[in-house]
Amino acid sequence: MKRSFIVLAASLLAFLGLAQFSVPTHAQFNGGVGTIEGTVLDPHGKPVTNASVTIQTSYGTHPHATHTDVNGHFEFARWTAGQYDLRAYANGVFSEWAKREVIKAKKTTEVTLRLIPSQDGN
Repeated sequence: MKRSFIVLAASLLAFLGLAQFSVPTHAQFNGGVGTIEGTVLDPHGKPVTNASVTIQTSYGTHPHATHTDVNGHFEFARWTAGQYDLRAYANGVFSEWAKREVIKAKKTTEVTLRLIPSQDGN
């Protein structure tokens, strides 16, 4: 009996540990995954290296981040189909949120995030 409880408890902990890395959406049960990628540009239209790009469900949950390469390119590959919000940050400046960007199964969605110049003229 004690051994069964330990096995059950270990299984539950393993499940909970794996569950925290999933990205559930309203479409998670259709089995489809896709990619969203794009470019981060500065206020002058030039690519931004090493910008932080955050993606989260359109419900504001499960945020994840990546960084742009030397060409300002980023990618979130093999994400569950659904709607997501994205935002970039670099050098103290944010982009607007790209709201409700759709990832479709077996497709790649392109998005451009442009950093907004600061209000104080910097």
